[in-house]
Amino acid sequence: MKFQRGDVVLAFYPFASAASDSRRPVLIIQSDVYNLRIQNTIVAQITTNLTRANDAAHLLLERTTFEGRQSGLLHDSVVSCLNLATLREDRFDQVIGHLSDELMEKIDDCLKVALSLR
Repeated sequence: MKFQRGDVVLAFYPFASAASDSRRPVLIIQSDVYNLRIQNTIVAQITTNLTRANDAAHLLLERTTFEGRQSGLLHDSVVSCLNLATLREDRFDQVIGHLSDELMEKIDDCLKVALSLR
């Protein structure tokens, strides 16, 4: 199954301890060129824990907005560009939504902050 950058996908995401994983939404952040060429995909974790919603390395997605509804998420959530993972293709379940180009530009800004890129 191949994905596009900006897809919101349910995936089996590892816990930080790597002891196990849980099925949770993630955002595909890897470029489409590599999404087509390799079987690993770089993703950002999505969480309903809103405590870091105002942090520059996080993007708040609100369900009450049009873009929030297009994400396919059931609750207000935060994309955390501090919690990235590379997942094998077999770790993905289904696409539930997609973020607009405008939101992906904001994700790019969050990634720049998180990774100290200029």
